[in-house]
Amino acid sequence: MQKLSLEQLNRVDIDTFKQQEKLPVVFVLDNVRSMHNVGSAFRTADALNIQQIVLCGITGTPPHREIEKTALGATKSVTWSHQASTLEAVEKLRDAGYTVIAVEQTSNSIQLQNFAPEDTQQYAFVFGNEVHGVEEDVIAASDATLEIPQFGTKHSFNVSVTMGIVLWDFISKIKFAKK
Repeated sequence: MQKLSLEQLNRVDIDTFKQQEKLPVVFVLDNVRSMHNVGSAFRTADALNIQQIVLCGITGTPPHREIEKTALGATKSVTWSHQASTLEAVEKLRDAGYTVIAVEQTSNSIQLQNFAPEDTQQYAFVFGNEVHGVEEDVIAASDATLEIPQFGTKHSFNVSVTMGIVLWDFISKIKFAKK
C-alpha cells in the first residue's frame, strides 16, 4: 500500500470545479466567530462539492489570513455570499425552494440517523455560533431541526466537525444508499 501523490489524486482545477454539477446543498453560517471554522466550512464545501456558503452576521468573510489557513484555497472555488441577517438569508433560501434545516438541539429535533433527505430536494443547513448555537428566530423559520446523537459528557461538537458529519451523512444517503 502506498500513499497517493497529489498528481495521482487527479483533482479538477478551479474552473472545472465551478462548472461541474453541485450537490443541492447550501451551508448557512449563523454568526460563526472562528475564522478557522469558516475556513473549514469552505474546505468541506469544496471537498464535497456543494452549491454555496452563505456567511451571516458576524461571520468572517474572505479574504482573511485565518480563513485561508484552513480553507487552503477553497475560498476561490466555492461560491459564497454575505448577509447581515441570518433570518433574511434563510427566508430568501426558502423562497427559492430550499428546505431549511437548522442543525441544533431542540425538543423536536430529528436525530441524524433518522433524517431521510429526498434526492430531488435542495437543502440549506444552518450551523450556529460556537457558544450560542443557531438563533431562536432562525430555528422558528426553519423547516426542521437536525441533531447529531452524542454519547459523552460534552453537549456539542465543534461547528466545523458538525458540518462534516451532517454533509457526509447527507451524501451517503443521497449518493450511496440507493446503489
